[in-house]
Amino acid sequence: MTLYGYLMLLLLLLPLVLVVVTSFGSQAAITFPIKGFTLKWYANILSQPDFVTGFKTSFAVAVTASFLAIVVGTPAVYALTRCGIHHANWFQTVFLSPTLIPEIVIGFALFQSLVIGIKLPLMPVLITGHFLLSVPYVIRMLTARLLLFDQTIEEASWLSGASKIKTFFRVVIPNISGTLLAIFIMCFINSFNNIPITLFLNGPSLTMLPTAILNYLQNNYDPTVSAVSVILMLLTGLMMWLMERMNGLTHVNEHLNQKGQN
Repeated sequence: MTLYGYLMLLLLLLPLVLVVVTSFGSQAAITFPIKGFTLKWYANILSQPDFVTGFKTSFAVAVTASFLAIVVGTPAVYALTRCGIHHANWFQTVFLSPTLIPEIVIGFALFQSLVIGIKLPLMPVLITGHFLLSVPYVIRMLTARLLLFDQTIEEASWLSGASKIKTFFRVVIPNISGTLLAIFIMCFINSFNNIPITLFLNGPSLTMLPTAILNYLQNNYDPTVSAVSVILMLLTGLMMWLMERMNGLTHVNEHLNQKGQN
């Protein structure tokens, strides 16, 4: 089983290693093994307006959609786990339903209904699509966190005279802030790298980074795309490291608080 595990890890990492290696090749086409060593393909990224514009747009959409998903999902999860709502499992299924539908179907449905039918601008429709992509992560991860949250802390706040709304903002939110940040990072990564929904909700006036990369590949096959991929891998790895660090600090703080209460 150990050998099998290492083999699967190799199969997962080998394509990524090849992308990293080919990004430094000096030839005008992606080749392996590479001949020569250069960083000009990384410099070439900044000379491509679609890459720069696409990165800014993808970043803005991912931040907005992730923030909206947390703003909407956090009160919903709190209500489902604390307020004794009838058919709470049914509501959770509704919130998680976007994960059961292929993303390309969601993109086509939004394009057909909101862009063609209602004629909404592409940007709000694109944010809506990425919002639907992010909400299930908020619901699933935050539900697990709140089910493990010590409710006696909330009860102590209520007995001290705080209302439920004040307790939610002054007690619950600070205690789950690390989890919320981790959820935001997870939603951001999935939104920023999304292709199926973005392909349907893209247009001449709106350039996203995934579609910019695909359009570039149609006319060019130089290692610039490998260089962009390496930067995206580094960005994703950095955000995952931050998420792990924040979750680790949260667990340490909870352990110290428990010791202090004891």
